[in-house]
Amino acid sequence: MAERIQKVLARAGYGSRRQLESLIKEGKVTVNGDVAKLGDQIEQGDSIRLENKALSPKRLWQQPQQVLLYNKPVGEVCTRNDPEGRRTIFQSLPAPEEGRWVSVGRLDINTSGLIILTTDGELANKLMHPSNEMDREYAVRVLGDVTSEMMQNLRDGVELDDGKAHFTDIQDAGGEGANHWYHVVIQEGRNREIRRLWESQGVQVSRLMRVRYGTVIIPKQLRMGRWMMLEGSDLETLYDAVELTAPTVPKLGRAQREKKLRSLKDVSNKPRKKTNSDNVKSRRAPRIRGR
Repeated sequence: MAERIQKVLARAGYGSRRQLESLIKEGKVTVNGDVAKLGDQIEQGDSIRLENKALSPKRLWQQPQQVLLYNKPVGEVCTRNDPEGRRTIFQSLPAPEEGRWVSVGRLDINTSGLIILTTDGELANKLMHPSNEMDREYAVRVLGDVTSEMMQNLRDGVELDDGKAHFTDIQDAGGEGANHWYHVVIQEGRNREIRRLWESQGVQVSRLMRVRYGTVIIPKQLRMGRWMMLEGSDLETLYDAVELTAPTVPKLGRAQREKKLRSLKDVSNKPRKKTNSDNVKSRRAPRIRGR
């Protein structure tokens, strides 16, 4: 069955839909020797080249889609290669079965918590696209006195340098003095948006952790700097949220299961550098209910 070229390339993990559409417009994708155009249909048997490199038919059409959850520590960056030599999140992850990991959004170097990564570029694009209005929920520790009027301002909207922004929900999560926590929800990912919103009210964010993205809540057992695969009903729920069909995971034989388990343990137990967040004891604030 023929499918749009950008959809096939994204699903195979060659980049996000937006990145691939840009490459197609720049003439860097060819089909059977001809320069591809946005919306072109391709099917199995076609010869595809991306930036003059031949693409694997197996990866294009038989891609085993994977979704991984990572609990990012403070101090790591979300780029693949950092010119300043800082540790990246990809150094802590296992190699995917096929393709490459695509990060669903980013967290800045001073923000910890949940990051979803997938080899399914179509899923990543859907989860990040503004039209799907996916909730991003954060636990925030705030320095300064927060009044009910300030909280209402943040719900109603505040004019920032790059336009108006607001929290779609905000809840007091307890604590005293410098350790007062709030849970907030946004539906977009502008640079430092949460910190700037709070700063607009004359207070400072001293700690910021993402605890939920869409239907995925960070698991209690997922320690800082560790990862786990999203599987079963949780995986199906995530795909359903963006009206996609979850991949069917083929059953492995005993020898294959043992080999895969050994490889995953090797990466998961690999030592990593300690960061400042390892020396901070976090308080788990309750998640916003009903979202």
